Amino acid sequence: MQGTLNEIDIRSILQLIELGQRTGELLVEAYSFPINNTGGDLSSKPFAFGRPYQETKPKRRSGPFWFVFFLNGKIAYASDSERSLSRLRDYLRRYKANTALDHLELPSIDSINAPEYGYLWALLEKHILTPAQGRSIIQSMIRETLFDLLSLHNGYFVFEVSPALAPQLTTLEIAPLVTKIMKQVQEWKQFHPHIQSPNQCPVITDMVQLRAALPETAFKTLRQWADGKTSLRQLSRYLNRDILTVAKAIYPYVRKGWVQLVSATAHEASTPRWDGEAKGIPQVPRIVCIDDDMAIGKTVEYILQAKGYEVTAIRDPVQALTLVFQSKPDLILCDLAMPELDGYEICGMLRQSTAFRQTPIIMLTGKDGFIDRVRARMVGSTDYLTKPFGASELLMLLEKYIGWVDIKKSQDENSSPVGLNQEIEQTDITKPASA
Repeated sequence: MQGTLNEIDIRSILQLIELGQRTGELLVEAYSFPINNTGGDLSSKPFAFGRPYQETKPKRRSGPFWFVFFLNGKIAYASDSERSLSRLRDYLRRYKANTALDHLELPSIDSINAPEYGYLWALLEKHILTPAQGRSIIQSMIRETLFDLLSLHNGYFVFEVSPALAPQLTTLEIAPLVTKIMKQVQEWKQFHPHIQSPNQCPVITDMVQLRAALPETAFKTLRQWADGKTSLRQLSRYLNRDILTVAKAIYPYVRKGWVQLVSATAHEASTPRWDGEAKGIPQVPRIVCIDDDMAIGKTVEYILQAKGYEVTAIRDPVQALTLVFQSKPDLILCDLAMPELDGYEICGMLRQSTAFRQTPIIMLTGKDGFIDRVRARMVGSTDYLTKPFGASELLMLLEKYIGWVDIKKSQDENSSPVGLNQEIEQTDITKPASA
């Protein structure tokens, strides 16, 4: 079963899975249309990787995605596109166990699609959490994920029958859960435009008025977390309350202007800190591009080096694993269709290693099929880029996952930015680039 949310909504999909008592995985991916860039900078040029650029209709851009796991028509677990353990850490705060993950090895259970679930089971096996606490966390994760899914209107979905996620800890019946969360979604709309997203972060703007209006305990709690970095969703996790309850509590003060909601800073949320930053030394992020097409590899190398990244292009997929382990890159670009060893296999092998469990892996392909994206997600890819793609698309993905680079290399100081842009624009990547 697969399609778009224009054809069938999430609620109907869940009802079909429940009626059929299906066991398997549902993947839903949001999409949006990109805003066309203009201007003279390279990052806004319509330069296409994979073939010479041609004017085309704007492509739908892949957005967040969610996995939902089912057992006999009931929900066993649900997760979002964040492959880090930050969500689990938030929930562990309830039991003062959020630091327990720091020295924990992922158990041997098959959890490539759900590393968070694997770590949760490791906590149970080591008796850091009780079964009741584990069930409470999983149920909260399911409700949180369904709140996002039932609010979604644009996207793709695919349901695949597959063995149940094991071992099992709990399951939730779909019908009563969906009815309750749909009601929350409808109530959530009344907060617009003052509250627009669970990911917004509160900041106190009038301490005096707020202190006079709130009980002391409530004021201290809000002052502790209203730092512009902690989102409403995180607050709901810390306080063991659903997102609607948290929004209702803060809404009157947002309307009065005593509390302001701001967006989380993208770099704080997604940019890793390089080892040299603590010493005040800027470090160059390392990128590896695995693609058997020399023209693409060389051009990606050329573009990213011009922007300050350290890039290595690898043509041989068999040698790629060894070279990747040696170089330990901060981000990996990997083509899907390659001889002997394809991108799915490479990504799956890398995800088996703890060294690359959190490394962003962007899959490159000439296909624009949802099934290909699903397969890539299932082996652990972070994101997906369809050829031909522009320099701006590539650079935006790198900025999203490892941050924007503003490092001036010595050889760049003698180069004219305008001349460099013109040279890149004139490059025909259908021909192999000179070394």
